Parts: sequence; structure tokens; C-alpha cells
Amino acid sequence: MTPLGARLRTMREERGITLKDMAKALRISSAYLSALEHGKRGKPTWILLQRIITYFNVIWDEAEELQRLAELSDPRVTIETGGLAPEATELANRLAVDISRLDVEDLSFLRNEVMKRAGRAKV
Repeated sequence: MTPLGARLRTMREERGITLKDMAKALRISSAYLSALEHGKRGKPTWILLQRIITYFNVIWDEAEELQRLAELSDPRVTIETGGLAPEATELANRLAVDISRLDVEDLSFLRNEVMKRAGRAKV
């Protein structure tokens, strides 16, 4: 599941909306919406994201959060390490091989550590 998919599912369930009803209102298939929620599809188009924001009638801050989550929700990531330190290539490859073996606590720790060391605030 992607960050955006998890948020959409939560928003839909909190409002008691079925996947079928939401898909119909957004003019997309239930299968596509399900795939988006489960991380089987990449980030939605800008137009679809705007429809989702309108559908939920969210305030500006929450709309920005959905847009931010969409940017972080591509389930197929490519990391270019050419020209970087060998450790960067090793790290990218180790993550590619081992990420499925890490639990949520480990993933959160690693994400926060990377963000801290890269000089960004915690998500």
C-alpha cells in the first residue's frame, strides 16, 4: 500500500463510503480505485487527484497533504546512483533486496533517519 492509498482508504472508511460509490463519483472503475488504494497503481494524474480533493471537499491543508502523499506514492522507484559514493549504490541495492523483510517500525526508523541526516524535517 502507498501513503496516498492508505490515506484514501482511511478517508473513505471514516465517511462510510463504499469503494464502488467513490469510483462511480470519480468516473473511474472500482478496480482502478482498489488498485490505487492497494499500491498496485502509481500516483494518480493531477486531474484525478483534483477530483479526489473535490470529492472529499477537504480544506486547503488537507488538499496539500494529499498532493504531497501522491508525490511519495509511486510503488516502482528508480534510484540513479551514478556519480555518487559507492555506499549510495550499495544502500540502494540493499534496500531493493531487503525492504520486504523490514517491519513497519524498522521502515519508520530508517525513513526518519534518512530525512534527519538529509536535513529535512520528519514526515
